[in-house]
Amino acid sequence: MPVRSFFDTNVLVYTDDKGSPQKQRAALALLAAHRRSGTGVLSQQVLKEYFVAARRKLGVDAAVARRKVELLAEFDLVGEDLAQILSAIDLHRLHGFSFWDALILHAAKASGCRVLYSEDFQDRKEIDGVRIVNPFR
Repeated sequence: MPVRSFFDTNVLVYTDDKGSPQKQRAALALLAAHRRSGTGVLSQQVLKEYFVAARRKLGVDAAVARRKVELLAEFDLVGEDLAQILSAIDLHRLHGFSFWDALILHAAKASGCRVLYSEDFQDRKEIDGVRIVNPFR
């Protein structure tokens, strides 16, 4: 059974990437498994980034990308407040992550996720109790 897991933007973008069929299949299967088990978590930041990346990188129609954001928002969705922003700044300072990646990592940790699916972090590294997993390796 899948554990509570956070999805980085790149995993969502690959669900639309017909140019990378293996990654597309892997991303779709992973999201479907977590949707069925109720263990998938996203942040508002990730939804915003998905919309921009799907439009800009893949040319997804705005209406289609908007509908997909609505569907993805059915996952457990976390927002951010000042305390979370400040915690992300601390992660940025302590570990050297970009601020945006630190926000994602903090959102994963704060929402009780044990796994962060991303290809942008170091695979298999554990940070503050959150294990990074590249689902495309």
